[in-house]
Amino acid sequence: MVDHLANTEINSQRIAAVENCFGASGQPLAVPGRVLLGEGILTKECRKKPKPRIFFLFNDILVYGSIVINKRKYNSQHIIPLEDVTLETLPDTLQMKNRWMIKTSKKSFVVSAASLTERKEWISHLEECIRHLLTKTGRQPSTEHAAPWIPDKATDICMRCTQTKFSTLTRRHHCRKCGFVVCADCSRQRFLMPRLSPKPLRVCNLCYRQLLAEKKKEAETDCLQPELIRSSLPGYEPYSGDERANDKSDDDKADQWPADTEFYTSEVSWSSFHS
Repeated sequence: MVDHLANTEINSQRIAAVENCFGASGQPLAVPGRVLLGEGILTKECRKKPKPRIFFLFNDILVYGSIVINKRKYNSQHIIPLEDVTLETLPDTLQMKNRWMIKTSKKSFVVSAASLTERKEWISHLEECIRHLLTKTGRQPSTEHAAPWIPDKATDICMRCTQTKFSTLTRRHHCRKCGFVVCADCSRQRFLMPRLSPKPLRVCNLCYRQLLAEKKKEAETDCLQPELIRSSLPGYEPYSGDERANDKSDDDKADQWPADTEFYTSEVSWSSFHS
């Protein structure tokens, strides 16, 4: 399909239409060799509530955004390189069916389709694109993934201390390392995780201690490595203790989600994969 559609006028028109729907808020999507393979509406499990999102599958990236006017206007564009994506099928819950997780090094989240068939179709196309990209680049599948955020409504108490009860005045927070819903007292620490952000991020107390221990272990390993190299050289004499001692060179607004609201109806065409 990719070879058939690449560099065709119809593919260029489809990509231009997507760019136009995102407007000035979106990034340019037309690059040589890029093909739009399919599009559709999936339900994304967000922090406050499940929300419909428009998804566009290209042969090298996955693009999604918020729906302002379906098929006419979208915003909050997100672009995910497919070679960084790993998929995980999830069991149904009372609220959400046909779920799977999209895992990347920077962000992981759960989506659901309107039917089991549609989920299989999405996953099949995604996996095929990922396989093709990894084969082409020679890269190995990604093994390091960001933790998905547990939805606010999943718990009424802090998932770390299990004592603090959330209310209008007592806010929920999320640990950026484990994704748990935690109280302010259990997440006062910040830690720099360059893979996720150039700025220190909120983490829970347990993850903070674990991250500190990992950093200390890495530092000790880095210090030992030059010593091992120098000690293997002829005529090398290690420093004495004294010499070494002297050489110290989106929260968005909370709102209620009606229990009887349906994202999909028989009139809604959720997906179309181009051929």
